[in-house]
Amino acid sequence: MKHFKDLFVISALFLPMIAAGQTVFSILTIFQAIFNQIIPILMTLATIVFLYGVISYVTSGADEEKRADAKWYMIWGLIGLFAMVAVWGLVRVLVVTFGVGGQGIPISPGAF
Repeated sequence: MKHFKDLFVISALFLPMIAAGQTVFSILTIFQAIFNQIIPILMTLATIVFLYGVISYVTSGADEEKRADAKWYMIWGLIGLFAMVAVWGLVRVLVVTFGVGGQGIPISPGAF
């Protein structure tokens, strides 16, 4: 029963796009624009978390509890940066390998 509730919520989110006569291409273009704005924000946030950890580590002095918290921030900031850069690199490798870059989102045969 929970799966039907999830399906209902997801379909309710996309219903305005479907009702407005959106094509798959226009929906994907909207998602691309959203992701192009979210990714730099996430990269900046991960960098800030890492730098906060570094500053906290340096200023903590001999307090081991503060140093442990600062290490936690540094580790998770680095994990976040690494994950985003790794996915970015993987996508770049796939784009170059299959030669699909630069054209935008491909149009499916029955999209019109």
